[in-house]
Amino acid sequence: MANSVLAPARASEQVEITRWDVQRRRTWVLFLIPALLIYTIFMAFPLFNSMRLSFYQGQGLTPDRYVGFENYVTLFTNPLWRDRFFNAVGNTFVFFAIHMLVQNTLGLLFATLLSNTRLFARNVYRAIIFTPATMSVLVTGFLWTLILNPRWGMLNQVLEWVGLGALARPWLGDANLALPVISLVSSWQWVGLPTMMFLAGLLTISDELSEAARVDGASAWQIFWRIKLPLLRPTIGIVSVLTFIGNFNAFDVIFAMAGARGEPAYATDLLATFFYRTAIAGEHPVAQPNMGLGAAVATCTFLILLTGVSLWLRFGRGGEETLAG
Repeated sequence: MANSVLAPARASEQVEITRWDVQRRRTWVLFLIPALLIYTIFMAFPLFNSMRLSFYQGQGLTPDRYVGFENYVTLFTNPLWRDRFFNAVGNTFVFFAIHMLVQNTLGLLFATLLSNTRLFARNVYRAIIFTPATMSVLVTGFLWTLILNPRWGMLNQVLEWVGLGALARPWLGDANLALPVISLVSSWQWVGLPTMMFLAGLLTISDELSEAARVDGASAWQIFWRIKLPLLRPTIGIVSVLTFIGNFNAFDVIFAMAGARGEPAYATDLLATFFYRTAIAGEHPVAQPNMGLGAAVATCTFLILLTGVSLWLRFGRGGEETLAG
């Protein structure tokens, strides 16, 4: 008798819970609609429209003559465009590699030091490391251009004062040095971002793990290498992907320090500056903007980014699952 009375009540509760879940999901959808609209208008539509424009040629911002894959054929086979394009691709990979090696390694080192609760004035160090990231890229690039000036720049004068004048160089005028130097300037400016992300990751690791390892006789290096670094693997993956995407879209630091043509002799030309000259400013010797060809460059850049991120999702996530298992 009691069960027969309780059964309808439980059924009623389940119906109420189901209705509440449905209403909650509808509310979530309402909150997602503004973000979805903004993403569609400002991200998805320009992306697909750029891919569409890569199949057209014509004057102005809206090429109207359909040419199929002709823009891609020109980009990959015409010596003028082919050499510039692959030079920009190679420089962009070098730019990314230096950021990964210098910026993210220093970020991990700084984060490890700042995670030490016994470090004196560690909040001051955090502010100092993060401050360059708050500055304008154009202002930073202009200031470093002054510092690296071969005639009266501060860097060469300091080298002469300390007796290392033989190392003084035209840092931005040497085709072999310009790209690494600009990459180091960019790494200096943005090292605060990976530092903060690595620090947040380290602070989530329980101190009990380190204490237990220390009791078992593990050294500080063993604790970092065998406990903290594996647990930081998801954060390292996110930082790597953000660095990859940011470097393949880098434009302002090159524009500020080496101009739109990636001087000297295109040694600092990246995909973004090549796209700017092709689609907007006009590439030498044509000197006429070609929006269709520029759209082809943008599409190739997107495909490189898509391939890189997909590879990380395929192999990086697999490693995380193995680690979690």
